[in-house]
Amino acid sequence: MPATDVQQFRLLLKEFLSVKDDQGRKWSDSKWGVYAFYDYDGEPIYVGQTNEQLRVRLGRHLTNQRTDAVAMRILDLFEVAEVEIWPAWQFETVNLKEKKAQSYIDAKKHLDAMEYTAYLDAIDNSRFKAILNEKIPPISNRVTLPPSLRRSLITSEIREERNHPDIRIARRAETISRLAAVARERGEVSDGLRRVLVIQAVRLAYISAVRLAYVEGKPEPDPAAIQVEKLVGTVLYEHSDPTGQQADPNEALIDAEEP
Repeated sequence: MPATDVQQFRLLLKEFLSVKDDQGRKWSDSKWGVYAFYDYDGEPIYVGQTNEQLRVRLGRHLTNQRTDAVAMRILDLFEVAEVEIWPAWQFETVNLKEKKAQSYIDAKKHLDAMEYTAYLDAIDNSRFKAILNEKIPPISNRVTLPPSLRRSLITSEIREERNHPDIRIARRAETISRLAAVARERGEVSDGLRRVLVIQAVRLAYISAVRLAYVEGKPEPDPAAIQVEKLVGTVLYEHSDPTGQQADPNEALIDAEEP
């Protein structure tokens, strides 16, 4: 049996995936949509999209089934405290197998725009102005996002335990170590993975500084003291792929996993 905290997390995830909208549809049943994860501070940490169904993609991420973000140690499930989804119901009838059809092309373009909008919002709402996406979404015009559903995935007891700064510092250091090991063992990894390694280190440095300030009785440090853009460059587009035309590794992985 899974540990108690894992059982509780999965129970809350199951409840989240069962929530219905005012039309009686389960929010997570939408085939097309965008999602975001938040940590214990409400800090956005990851944004993604799917056209295989929101509940399927979230299940892959949050129950440790294989996805690039989890397998590559980019996304630490321990840090995910909340999830938000934006379903795109208008594309339910689009045939996913006819990728050259105009309906699919239009739907994918709009989904990219939704993801990029959610990504920009996450950047704006991040104290570090950066999140943990290995692949930055393709540059798109901002669009009006549809209504979203956001819920906590942890109980108050788990939050109290895991939110202790020493626990979070230790876990974040472990995540960085694992991510660095992936880079070392694979040798050739994406620029994005190495960018995420820097951003994770920034997150570790800041939470460690907050802890130091607390024990010394000082005010919390200003997150702006760490200027991520000066460390990694812009996070608004890929340096090697400014128009976002290269294939998303997550899409290739999902295709390979489907029976």
